[in-house]
Amino acid sequence: MKKLINFSFYYGSSVIVVLFLLFAWEIGARLYNKAFILPSPTGITVKLWELREVLLIVHLPATFQIVVVGLMVSMIVGGALAIFMNRYAFAERTFFPLVIASQTIPIIALAPIFVLWFGYSIWSKVAVTVLITFFPITVSTFDGLRSTSKELIDLMRTMGASKTQIFFKLQVPSALPYFYSGLKVAVTLSVIGAAIGEWLGASKGLGYFSRRMMTQMDGAGVFAPIVLLSIMGILLFLLVKMCEKISTKWREQ
Repeated sequence: MKKLINFSFYYGSSVIVVLFLLFAWEIGARLYNKAFILPSPTGITVKLWELREVLLIVHLPATFQIVVVGLMVSMIVGGALAIFMNRYAFAERTFFPLVIASQTIPIIALAPIFVLWFGYSIWSKVAVTVLITFFPITVSTFDGLRSTSKELIDLMRTMGASKTQIFFKLQVPSALPYFYSGLKVAVTLSVIGAAIGEWLGASKGLGYFSRRMMTQMDGAGVFAPIVLLSIMGILLFLLVKMCEKISTKWREQ
């Protein structure tokens, strides 16, 4: 009960704003009276219920698979690259500019190339997701490793600690909050990357379904998978936040 009261206190204003916007949207959509362009929230909810089976059983799992695989690849590649750049100065000089440059290329322009290379398989969408998510993970983890206290490193060296012990017992805990900060950004971007990949070339998925509904001039059908994408991103963000709280309890102490 106490947690519910605290939740209402902290997020009550946000809930009120959201409800006000939904109410204004509903009134505006009804006055505009062109559902194929601006469907109402109630119309989108009805469409979600009508399409619940095809969306939840066919298209949502396909998009979720792309998001999960893309995030796993980004965490492995981004984390390894951050450690490598932190360990060797020449690696930082070599790869860090390339990491920055990779974000200057419009993702929407590269997505068709990935489709050309990998076809309509899952890997073309995963490639888009990785390209859009590994940057915040890599940069945040690298900054976290660099933020490790030099005094503590010298202290552990004087106590006879090896490089491996310093890394796992000092540098990893120091970088963990930074890693989670980057991951929280990446999980929201992963949904966008998956949707872009599916939009340009796929046979199933929420992004693909939204594009298909657009060709049929079904406004509520276009918005319905977008709502599910938003819910997926929010739930993934909350999952990362929960993992952060569990694995970084020492910060509270």
